[in-house]
Amino acid sequence: MKQETGGYVLFPKTKVENTSEAVSQGFAEISSRLSQACAGKSKVVLTVECYPGVDQQELLEGLQSLHPAKILHSDDLAFEPEKIDALLEKDMMPDDPVFGIMTVRRMEDYFYPEKIEAAQKEIAEVSQGLVLVYGVGASLVHPGDVQVLADITRWEIQLRYRRGMDNWRTAKKGLPKLKKYKRGFFAEWRWADKIKETMLFSMDFYLDMTTEGKPAMVEGDAYRKGLQKLSGQPFRMVPYFDPGVWGGNWMKTHFNLPENGSNYAWSFDGVPEENSLLLDFGGKCIETPALNLVYAQPHRLLGEKVHARFGKEFPIRFDMLDTINGQNLSLQVHPLTEYIQEHFNMRYTQDESYYILDTKGDDSSVWLGVKTGVDREAMADDLRAAQRGEKVFPAEKYVNQIPVKKHDHVLIPAGTVHCSGANTMVLEISATPYIFTFKMWDWGRVDLDGKPRPIHVDRGVANIQWDRDTEWVQENLVDAVTVVHEDENCRVERTGLHQREFIDTFRVHTQTEALIHRNDSVHVMNLVDGREAKLVSTDGSFEPFTIHYAETCIIPQAAGEYKIVSEDGSPVMAIIATVRG
Repeated sequence: MKQETGGYVLFPKTKVENTSEAVSQGFAEISSRLSQACAGKSKVVLTVECYPGVDQQELLEGLQSLHPAKILHSDDLAFEPEKIDALLEKDMMPDDPVFGIMTVRRMEDYFYPEKIEAAQKEIAEVSQGLVLVYGVGASLVHPGDVQVLADITRWEIQLRYRRGMDNWRTAKKGLPKLKKYKRGFFAEWRWADKIKETMLFSMDFYLDMTTEGKPAMVEGDAYRKGLQKLSGQPFRMVPYFDPGVWGGNWMKTHFNLPENGSNYAWSFDGVPEENSLLLDFGGKCIETPALNLVYAQPHRLLGEKVHARFGKEFPIRFDMLDTINGQNLSLQVHPLTEYIQEHFNMRYTQDESYYILDTKGDDSSVWLGVKTGVDREAMADDLRAAQRGEKVFPAEKYVNQIPVKKHDHVLIPAGTVHCSGANTMVLEISATPYIFTFKMWDWGRVDLDGKPRPIHVDRGVANIQWDRDTEWVQENLVDAVTVVHEDENCRVERTGLHQREFIDTFRVHTQTEALIHRNDSVHVMNLVDGREAKLVSTDGSFEPFTIHYAETCIIPQAAGEYKIVSEDGSPVMAIIATVRG
């Protein structure tokens, strides 16, 4: 099959409304629209709830033209930074640079009730004019006569961490980026998401503060209608790409990525918890976290079966790992379900698989499972000695190195030692808890910042399933492909995943069209071969959607049955992941 390149869309937009009237761009327009919303009342409270990471100084300066009679900053009502740091100390596992415990606390747990009460009295004492309440936790002070949610994408938050931004209300300044991210992931974002989840249904306006200096605001009803429309049609999220010490240049070449002086190791192109959406309102765009769609439309997006099991979580993720002209990933293992539940307060773990998009030469491989008859104590001792810098870990002595070719599918249930080898382009299909990777050997490297990457040998050894040896791996995890349907138009193969994993994957081949039935589950799809294909609704419930080579898209359950169509008669191949029934 001829591989086509060059069609990959880096900034996919989803048209949700034909009119731009609902959107205001820049603070001049935003302030004017808010002024209209506040008009006609002698006294009005404007509440702007800020997601942690929003530039509140930019926000405050931008709203000065409203001439508030009184301004209240909700951050000032929270505990002192040192007190918040102390409360978080245990959950943040201070001796671990990567992992923490998923918080069970809420935003209000970090605010002084008496200070909130005093602020509410100050608001009540204002007889006329505009009262502006803004900041993290602003909606705890007052719901607002006019309510605004100021939001930002998680990828932008991470970029700001790298540029020097500290966590919300902390006395710990200038922490390494991993520790900042850890506090966001395990604590701050969880508090803020609970507030956001409620406000998505009540806010009068949604304020996109992702791009510095270019705020954009959309009316709440238009935003909600946009998300509802999106939950009934295929869509793509905005991918992002990041370099890594082991990274390659396949994505740079195939996706026409900008030169970054390095490589691109990761692509996140199917992770609603991390990726964003570009909503097009008549030519004016709002960027918003894709997670907001999960919160606002979980039933239509996920399907009843998936929602009943996972609630407002998107359980499937697609990303890419590029080692073409690069290096091996770190040798790693993911925690067993009982381990992640006990140690990190997570409900399910990261089972995954590697779909091989491409290889280079004859030396492409994956490392997978322990060799038959290995001495587990000797392997553990050698890993710890390597961690101390006393020796090079002899991976080839203990771990299977399995040759792979394009379109192989390797299954990796949690507890299986693994990593992608050099010169391998991987589409990683996995469950969502993506942060929980126990690196055990990093081939003696330092990271791009010149520092050793975190290693978790003890956690890794505690989760290795030693019975997943050479014979078991070959029988259960490598190319376990079965044909489930074949006719004159298409062939459908089940390619996994393992019985321990809740994800099913199916590969569809067609030169004409293939009808895709639903199983009461959201579908996540990547076009793994062919230049492009169209997704066509069987009942016309959504407009035809074009997917290009190597792009990932999501097809909500509410979109119904659809066909994968090759309009020019050329062969196309797609991999589809669903939640198993």
